[in-house]
Order: sequence, then C-alpha cells, then structure tokens
Amino acid sequence: MQSFDCIVDNISIFKHKALQWATSFEVACFFDSNGYEDRYSSYTAVIAAGVKTEFAPQPGEAFSGLGNFLKDHPSFTPGFMCYDLKNELESLRSENPDLLHFPDMYFFVPQHLILIKENTVEILSEQPALFEEINACIPTFNSLQFDGELQATLSREEYIRKVDRIKEHILRGDIYEMNFCQQFYAKAEQLDPLAAFIKLNETSPAPFSSFFKLRDKFIMSSSPERFIKKSGTKVISQPIKGTAPRGANETEDELLKRTLQQNDKEIAENVMIVDLVRNDLTKSALPGSVKVEELCEIYSFQQVHQMISTVTSQVARNTDVVEIISNAFPMGSMTGAPKVRAMELIEEFEETKRGIYSGAVGYFDEQQNFDFNVVIRSLIYNQSNRFVSFQVGSAITFASDAALEYKECMLKAKAMLEVLSR
Repeated sequence: MQSFDCIVDNISIFKHKALQWATSFEVACFFDSNGYEDRYSSYTAVIAAGVKTEFAPQPGEAFSGLGNFLKDHPSFTPGFMCYDLKNELESLRSENPDLLHFPDMYFFVPQHLILIKENTVEILSEQPALFEEINACIPTFNSLQFDGELQATLSREEYIRKVDRIKEHILRGDIYEMNFCQQFYAKAEQLDPLAAFIKLNETSPAPFSSFFKLRDKFIMSSSPERFIKKSGTKVISQPIKGTAPRGANETEDELLKRTLQQNDKEIAENVMIVDLVRNDLTKSALPGSVKVEELCEIYSFQQVHQMISTVTSQVARNTDVVEIISNAFPMGSMTGAPKVRAMELIEEFEETKRGIYSGAVGYFDEQQNFDFNVVIRSLIYNQSNRFVSFQVGSAITFASDAALEYKECMLKAKAMLEVLSR
C-alpha cells in the first residue's frame, strides 16, 4: 500500500466522514480514543475498510491459526476475539443460547487503512485520491430509529437469587470472586448500526470505543477498559474493578469519587484481579519484570467513575505475540478467580452465551505490537435475524450485597438503555 500524510483542521468531522465512508464496505472497523489522555496510546483513531485477506478459523484452531496468519501477512491487522475461545485454552464448554452467531475469532488485512494521531492523518491505500474522496463526503447525522421491545433474561428477583447462590460457592471456597453478567435483548426491525454507534459514543464517550462491521454482524462499543497492549517489549494490562456513578454537581461528584477510592470492598475486588493479571502476564514475561504501575486509581468518564489498575511486564523480543494474549485470555476482570473454576460457574449461572461480549477488539501492527480493549458497555447486533443485545455484569465476592450489585449493573446499562430508548 502507498502512504499519504495529511493535516486536518477539524479531526472530529473528518473521523465522522471516514467512518461513514468505511461502512459502505462489507467489513470495516473504527477505533476511537475520544480524546482521552493515555500515555500508552499509539493512535487517536484508526479506520480500516475492505478486505485483502481474512482469517476466520475452524473451532479449536483459532490461536494456532492466528499465529500463522500473522506470520504470512505481516501488516496492520484488526479483528476480534470472543470470550468463548476459553474452550480452546481450557477444558470448558459454552452451551447457553446464542442468537448473535459471531465467529469466535476474526481478523482481516484491510484494503484501506487510516491512522490518526491528533490532527495528522496517514492513509495507506492503493487509491491515491482517497483523502479527497473521504473529505468530499457530506456527513449525515441520521436519527436513530429503534422499534424493539427490550427484555431482560433475568428479573431483578432472579438476579438476586443467583447472586446469593454464587456467594454459597464463595463460602465453600470454590472461588473468591466471579464476574456475573446478564443480557438485555430485543428484536429490532429498524436499527441503523452506524446511528446507534454515534449515539452511544456521544452518550458515553470512552477511550476504547469501537465500531466493527463484519458483513451482517456489528459491534458498537463504548468500552473504558484496555485488555492488553504490547509496545516493543513492554506489555500493559489495565483491569477495571470498581464503579460509581457521576454526581449531579461538582461537590457530589467529588464525594462519589472519594467514596469509591476508599471503598474497602471495591479495593479488595480490584486487588484480587490485579493478582490474577500479574499471574497471567508472568507466563510470558522476563523473570522479575511484572510490575503494578498503578493500583486502584480512579478514572472519570462521562457516565461513571472507575477504579483501574495498571500491570506491566517485559517480554523477550522473540516472544510469540499470540501466546502473550492466549496466556491472559479471557481477561481476569471478566472472569473472576480462580479463573477456570469461575468460568465453569459463569457457564452454570448465566442464561446466555457471552460471545463477543467480554471478548476483545483491537489490532496487531506490522511490528508485532498490539492493542485490544475489553468488549463491555457495548451493543451487539445481528442484522440478518434482527437480534440486538447488550450485557452487563459485576464482580461477586462474599462481601457483595445482591441488591447493590443489581444497581451497579443498571448503572453500567444506562448508556445502552438510553440509546435504545423509544
């Protein structure tokens, strides 16, 4: 591909035009940091469109096949990994109902790639006039039409009963933390995925927002969480555990933030997962290189305050990049600990297959670096059967109050509910 650099005065309008242009392709993706400051970020935004070649593996061949695919095609390669790849890594199963039908893994080498750093746009394409073509687009702002009736797989009462049963497993010593999720869903005869993503991104802008179109399947994500990134020989993971609402005014907001920062239960949950992530990174790391750079720091987003820790490690230059990811997958913040037993109980207590929810979306670059989010705070849509859903969850420990955990789930659902309000 040829490379072209341009300076753009209004990057927000250009991003909108480029996303609108990209969605005309059967396969496209858009990753947006939404202006959040992140010392580990490589790009302000990324847009990829069109397929040169793609990788959608057979069951049981995802991680091994991905390694070969990346070696055969050393280029910028976006894609996603579903939570249920756990079955390839451990002796686990996924037998709960699934109406979204996403492949467990998908990656593609794009025909056109747009890399944005602040107001500098780099276009990699065989189409030399692509910047002019995109810039000539007239951005449309379609209002979102949604005609579905949202339903929940669990009532509040059913959720509370299940949390109490999970706590019995904790009391017996089977686990000490489990991420328990529930699904909201609808049949939607009218749903414009692009309009839904734009509304979600306006309602809840986040540093790891993503839009992914795989033909008839769509991911519309406002994720605040990084799963794992590799930059040179450094690996970074930033698990989230601990959530509080934003206040109605500055005084209330600071109080809520400080209360979260001092909440012993939330701190304990975060530390448990930090220990799990440290163990996951150690499997690929140089001895003694795993460090906790931030522990239980509070980050503020438009909808919520979040407690985030940053765990890093160093890897040898020849370390297999797919192995780094598979050693940490699925992310501990979405499973619990001990990890395998928590995933067994997730399968038992949850009502639906997770699929891409609590999986990861991101990219590998040609230098074998990578960056992947955690697919949370996301709308997932199958256009063929008109099924749209989102899932929300929280960490259950012995100290959990089931009613408060349900309230936390509904706080996390707020942005998606607002997007799909009628």
